[in-house]
Amino acid sequence: MNKIYRTVLGAGAAALLLMPGLLSEAAPKKSHDNAVARNLNTFNSIVRQLEANYVDTIPVERAFETAIGGLLSEIDPYTEYYTAAQRENFKTMTTGEYGGIGSYIMERDSSVYFSGPYEGSPAARAGIRSGDRIVRIDTTDVSKARSATVSKLLKGVAGTPVTVRVIRPWAADSVLTFTMEREKLNLPSVPYYGITQGDMGYIRLTSFMEKSPQEVKRALEEFKANPAIKGVILDLRGNGGGLLEGAVEIVNFFVPKGTEVLRTKGRDGKELKIYKTTKQPIMPDMPLAILIDGASASASEITAGAMQDMDRAVLLGSRSFGKGLVQSTYPLPSDGMLKITTAKYYIPSGRLIQALDYSRRNPDGTVAATPDSLCHSFKTLHGREVRDGGGLQPDIKIDWGKPSRLVYNLVRDNWIFDYGTRYAATHDSVAVPSEFEITDEIYDDFKKSIDPARLKYDKVCEDMLKSLEKTAEIEGYMNDSTRAEFDVMRKLLTHNLEQDLDTHRKDISRYLATDILGRYYYNRGEIIHDIKTDEAVVKAAAVLRDKKEREKLGIKP
Repeated sequence: MNKIYRTVLGAGAAALLLMPGLLSEAAPKKSHDNAVARNLNTFNSIVRQLEANYVDTIPVERAFETAIGGLLSEIDPYTEYYTAAQRENFKTMTTGEYGGIGSYIMERDSSVYFSGPYEGSPAARAGIRSGDRIVRIDTTDVSKARSATVSKLLKGVAGTPVTVRVIRPWAADSVLTFTMEREKLNLPSVPYYGITQGDMGYIRLTSFMEKSPQEVKRALEEFKANPAIKGVILDLRGNGGGLLEGAVEIVNFFVPKGTEVLRTKGRDGKELKIYKTTKQPIMPDMPLAILIDGASASASEITAGAMQDMDRAVLLGSRSFGKGLVQSTYPLPSDGMLKITTAKYYIPSGRLIQALDYSRRNPDGTVAATPDSLCHSFKTLHGREVRDGGGLQPDIKIDWGKPSRLVYNLVRDNWIFDYGTRYAATHDSVAVPSEFEITDEIYDDFKKSIDPARLKYDKVCEDMLKSLEKTAEIEGYMNDSTRAEFDVMRKLLTHNLEQDLDTHRKDISRYLATDILGRYYYNRGEIIHDIKTDEAVVKAAAVLRDKKEREKLGIKP
C-alpha cells in the first residue's frame, strides 16, 4: 500500500493518522478482490489488443485520463486523479503560493482579459487594469487563446521576466506593453479584516490553506488589543473549505485547550483519529458570530459546526453545503497523485453533516439528498437540539433573496464589468469604500450604457405567456373572450427595461459599487463597502451586543 501523506477537505490537505487493522481479510473482501483482479486483467487485455491491432495510433494520455475519469465518476466528486502538471495547481490551492504576476483572468468573446490584479502584485504595480484584453505574452500571440494557455504562460519561476501586451478599452493609447518580473505570490485566505458597525471585529475567511490560522490569529490579536471591540464576526460565506487541521486551529482560538473538535471514521465506521485543540485560546470569552451560506463547505462546516455544538458561537445565514467527507492523497507513478475519500468526520455532538450518500445511487446514477425526515437529532453542549445530514442549519436564518433575471443577465453578460472598465478609464479616483455610493448621475450613466438590442434579457413571464397562448390554441380554449384576456395579461407582463432598471436599482447598484471600487481598492475595498449594509453583518452585530438574546438562543458567552 502506498503511504498516506496528506489528508484533505475540499481543496486542501492535512496530516492523517491511519489506524492499524483497517483492512479485513474476510470472505466478502476476497470475493471483491477477485472481481478487481479479474476486471483489471480484462482492461489490460483490451489495451494490449487495441495497441496491437487498432488501425490508428491510440492517443494514450487522453484515452487513459478519460478511462480514469470514468472510473472515478462512479465514486464521488471528491476522489480525483491529478497528473504531474495538475499537481502544481493542487499545491497552489493548499498553500496559496505560486510564481506569477498576480492577477485574475477571465475568458470571454474568444479572448482572455485581466479581471482583477491582486493588491501589491507585479501586475498591479506595472499598471495592468481590469478589462485589459491580453493579446501577446512574450513572443506568443494569445489574442484567441484559451484561459488555461494564458494562465500557464503568465506563471513561472519567481525572478523571471515576462512581457505582456494588452488592448485597453476607452484609452487614447489602446495598445500597451508591460514588462514585469514574476514573484513568489501568497494568495491570502483573509482578504480583509477590520472594524465594522462601530464595535465589531470582522474577518472574511475565503479558504482554509496552510497559512489561514496565522492570518486569522493576526486579526484576532489586533482585536484583542482594541478595547472598543465588543464581538467578532467570522464570515465563512462562500468558503468551500481546505485543510482539516486549519479548521481545528481556528476553533482553538475560541475554546479551551484539550477540547474535541471532531473525529474521523473510515470504512465500516472504524475510528481513525480524534482531533483536539492543543493550545490556550486567544479569545475564550469574546462573543462570536459565524456567517454561513450554501457555499460554506468542508472545513468551513467543521469550524462553524463545532462552534455550534459547543454553544460557543451564533450561526447566521442559510443552510451550509453539507460535506462531511475527508480526503487523503496518495503518490502515483510518473509524479501523478490520487485524492481519495477515506473517512467521514463527526463534530462534537456526534453528528455527520454529509448531505449526499454516494454509496447509494438512484437507478439513473444520480445521488439524492438525505430528506429531512431521515435526519436524526443530537444535543449541543448545553442541550440545544441540532440535526445531522444536509449541512448545518443556522441559529438565525437570513433570507438572501433571489436576484432578478435582469440583475443576473447584467452580471453574467459583463454589462456591469464593462461599465466599471469605462468608469475607471475616465475617473482617476473615487471616494473611500466606506463613503462611496452609486449616485443618480452614475446610475443614469450606467443605464445609458446598455444597448437594449444587445441585452440578452430573459423575459420569462412573456415567454410563458406565449407558450400558454399556443397551448390554449391547441386545446381549443382560444376564443374572442380568451384572446381579450390574453391581451390584458400581455400588457401587464410585457417588460419595460427602463422601469425594470429602476425597480432593481438597489441590487444593481451593489454590484456596480463593488466592481468600481475593486478597480481602485481591490478586494479589500469591495468587502468594506459590502459589509456596511450587509443584512447578516448588521444582524450579527446586534446579536453580539445583546447578551439576553444570545442566552435565549443558548449561546455562551
